Amino acid sequence: MITKEMTIEQILREYPETLAVFKRFGLDCHTCQIASLESVESGAEVHQVDTDTLVRELNSAIGK
Repeated sequence: MITKEMTIEQILREYPETLAVFKRFGLDCHTCQIASLESVESGAEVHQVDTDTLVRELNSAIGK
């Protein structure tokens, strides 16, 4: 299960199928140098995306 505290890089490494979700929300995280340090919550805030919605969609993409 993906949580808002997880880093973006961790999620993309463990669940590559989530890349499409990040892109749909305007987060081109696979090219971001800070992805290894930035939590989903922090990335969502920077891009003005609702964290709960993003996490829900990420979990949906991995079937959880």
